[in-house]
Amino acid sequence: MGRHSNRSKNFTTKRLAVAGMATLALGAVAAPAANAATDEQWDALAACESGGDWSINTGNGYSGGLQFDQQTWSAHGGDEFAPSADQATREQQIQVAERVQASQGWGAWPSCSAQAGLA
Repeated sequence: MGRHSNRSKNFTTKRLAVAGMATLALGAVAAPAANAATDEQWDALAACESGGDWSINTGNGYSGGLQFDQQTWSAHGGDEFAPSADQATREQQIQVAERVQASQGWGAWPSCSAQAGLA
């Protein structure tokens, strides 16, 4: 083998590694979440959690259609929309819920997610 063959081999390996990482990154961005719920599924979850009332706040420490506690709401970016879930729109609550679901799974809503067929 020539004296440059090792250099060429290393360069090719690095190019393949970079190409592989780029492909993985693009796939992660472009691919939809495997567990993404539909609007109908979020509505079914809300029907169980709050009777489907997206603006509910009974003072029990949970609010909104999906019954967020304040810590979960804030920790998952809800404050960018409203101070509490009951003051956010349905769509905003679902955006936050998708973040919660991604980090905690359907166990964040243990009983109702099972009833809605999500868990």
